[in-house]
Amino acid sequence: MARIDEVFPGFHRGDFAVLFGHSLCRKLLFLLCVRCQLPAGKGGLNSKVVYIDGGNTFDPYSISAIAQEHGLHPKSVLESILISRAFTAYQSTALVLDKLEAALKSYKPKLVIVSDITGLFLDRDVPRQEAEHLFKNMTQHLSKLASNKQVIIVAWHIPRSCSRRSRLLKSVLYGNATMVMGVRESKGVSKFILENHPKVKPFTMTLPSNSSTLDMFMEEYGRFLRFFLEKPPGLNAGSVEIPVNMLKKLGTLEDFMGGVTVGENRSIIPSSLRKRD
Repeated sequence: MARIDEVFPGFHRGDFAVLFGHSLCRKLLFLLCVRCQLPAGKGGLNSKVVYIDGGNTFDPYSISAIAQEHGLHPKSVLESILISRAFTAYQSTALVLDKLEAALKSYKPKLVIVSDITGLFLDRDVPRQEAEHLFKNMTQHLSKLASNKQVIIVAWHIPRSCSRRSRLLKSVLYGNATMVMGVRESKGVSKFILENHPKVKPFTMTLPSNSSTLDMFMEEYGRFLRFFLEKPPGLNAGSVEIPVNMLKKLGTLEDFMGGVTVGENRSIIPSSLRKRD
């Protein structure tokens, strides 16, 4: 049976990837945060990471454990991750549309993680049409940023109810992504699924039962989570600038927003983003 790393080509700069699934995918995000900081010779990007946390998913203890497994100092790894938490759909949209590009320019990360990307937009306190409008703008912006700034953006999508809103958000997200992959778990069986990729045909692989834990999964399939510094064929070549400045450890939302306190006040959303009647 073919291995995942034999058929999945890894992540290239400019990719906007969607990773769907539950607990294992969360751990895979943490692994990406650590592996991104490895030298290029070890499959990393020698880069910092921006982590936009939409579902309070970040776990510094898990990150520290993975860092130690890779021979890295946990404190140094955590200090190289700029994390910013959003608690509403409006905050999440403002972070991406108004502040992310500035963060890319200032800190020069090569990887951006957006955790639980649809969760806040399923809040019933946010009108459905407004949520759909904001989410469409946000995902389109992420796709353009990935391509224009030549960064890798990985969004974690947690499958939830099959409501009309949930289905539409999924459709918008997957439609703007350059690749869609994930892990489905059912009745004790886990399957890795590649639904969409610009160069690889979709496939499904059943994972052995002994790969249910992160350690076992990565021991068997870990090489597929690798990065490439070079641009995909057809793109103009450019220099790879390795950031020097250290990112703030566990930065707050206010840190990322440039000192602006963001609460429930919807006035933080530019008028151009508001759904017009």
